[in-house]
Amino acid sequence: MVRRTPPAPAPRETYHHGDLRAALIDATEALLAERGLEGFSLREVARRSGVSPAAPAHHFGDAHGLLAEVARLAFEGLTAALEAGNARGGSDALARLREQGIGYVDFAMRHPGRFGLMFQGELRKDTTLLQAANGTFGVLERGVRDFYGVPAGTPLSPAQWQALLGVWSVVHGYAHLALAGRFDLFAAGGQRRQLLQTVLPGLLQQHLEGLRAVAAAAPDAPRPAGRRRAR
Repeated sequence: MVRRTPPAPAPRETYHHGDLRAALIDATEALLAERGLEGFSLREVARRSGVSPAAPAHHFGDAHGLLAEVARLAFEGLTAALEAGNARGGSDALARLREQGIGYVDFAMRHPGRFGLMFQGELRKDTTLLQAANGTFGVLERGVRDFYGVPAGTPLSPAQWQALLGVWSVVHGYAHLALAGRFDLFAAGGQRRQLLQTVLPGLLQQHLEGLRAVAAAAPDAPRPAGRRRAR
């Protein structure tokens, strides 16, 4: 009986392409979280994924393509986090905005590599990435429109635009400070997520109540909504 020699295994990058694509994305996020964009290289991503240096190009073309895809997925994930905040907030427009803010920071803390990449100017030239980013911003804008009772298609007033950018700035700045460890001194045992649960909700509540009070005092201005049906 002649013993047949089994065929040699195929190189890893020639099969399970779906798994390899995900592995490259995961390796990119981990590398970005550790070293930042300045420490990123396709060669290191390939090494961590256990494939040849040329393998990432088969899926993403070049480093820009891989980074743009990671950023696009990040915006989709952030959009889902904001929508989940809407669901938690229920029928109260203020609560929905507050929960959106908590979801924003929570996403950043769970995905620091992706979050640090999302707002890189060069990547925003990618059309699909720009669409994903606009979708995320649209969720926040709709939250502010609900808060002020401004229907879609109706221009926001300058004060309402300031409120929109102010809410974004609060959560975005909080996320960056938390990721940089600036709040660790105030967290028991350096547990950053404790501050997310105990400090951020109250901070956002105060900020939004302040916006509501200012709007209510303004003459001839639409008053922010109280409890309204969630969309």
